[in-house]
Amino acid sequence: MILETGKKLTSKRLYQILKEEIIKLHLRPGLSISEKGISEKFDVSRTPVREAFLLLSQEGLLDVYPQKGTFVSLIDLDAVEEARFLREHVERAVVKLACNEFPEEKMFFLEMNLKVQKMCMDKNDYTGFFQADEEFHKTIFEGCNKKRNLGYNLSS
Repeated sequence: MILETGKKLTSKRLYQILKEEIIKLHLRPGLSISEKGISEKFDVSRTPVREAFLLLSQEGLLDVYPQKGTFVSLIDLDAVEEARFLREHVERAVVKLACNEFPEEKMFFLEMNLKVQKMCMDKNDYTGFFQADEEFHKTIFEGCNKKRNLGYNLSS
């Protein structure tokens, strides 16, 4: 769990931290969270918390119910399937590009990365595996000079 605190913590950074906590299921779907609780936990005023909550609710990661509270959104299986579909097809196209021309140093990194993934799996280190896997896919995109922003942050 990420814990940065202090008055200098911006709403954007708080948003990033909370988003990561939600995506990694450290903040579980259906969990009730409050501006006051988050404000105290991160030692910030309620304004950056309110701004972060607004962004997270716009992304569908938080459900805000006036007079009831704020809850981590339940997982939308249709959205998960759509993200998987997009990722699969975008990556398929990028791998075709990589088959034609791919820098040797990137290939070396991919080989090392696969060894790291195997070690993580052997140790049941699923967080480490996830991070290594994300780096693996990012490296393929970089090797083909493609940016990963096309909603590729489907997982992030």
